[in-house]
Amino acid sequence: MTFNVTGGEQGEWAVLQVSGELDLVTSPVLRQRVHDVVAEGHHCLVLDLSEVFFCDSSGVGVLIAARRLIRSCQGRLRLVLPARGAADGSHVNRVLGALGVRRLFDVYGDVDAALGDEGEPLSA
Repeated sequence: MTFNVTGGEQGEWAVLQVSGELDLVTSPVLRQRVHDVVAEGHHCLVLDLSEVFFCDSSGVGVLIAARRLIRSCQGRLRLVLPARGAADGSHVNRVLGALGVRRLFDVYGDVDAALGDEGEPLSA
């Protein structure tokens, strides 16, 4: 099992890059990192999930909880999934779609698009 969460800042945005499996074992790590970022005063968050190759329901639960937390702070949450995710199926995109929660998130093809103000989210 591999799992990694790294972070950084770009302007008003905090960026967390997640890789590996997002499951029952690793989801608490991401949940804590999101809470840490918000506690540091960042209310605009990009979660780069382009390197996540497996996501189960506990991972989806963390994403939904992150959305709820960011919205409670009047912040913004954006997810990054591969640009071809909708076409050839990134795992996270498929899971979110199958559970009917994909529409809850603003999803972008790459970090640059997520950080830009002129880019529109990819359609569900």
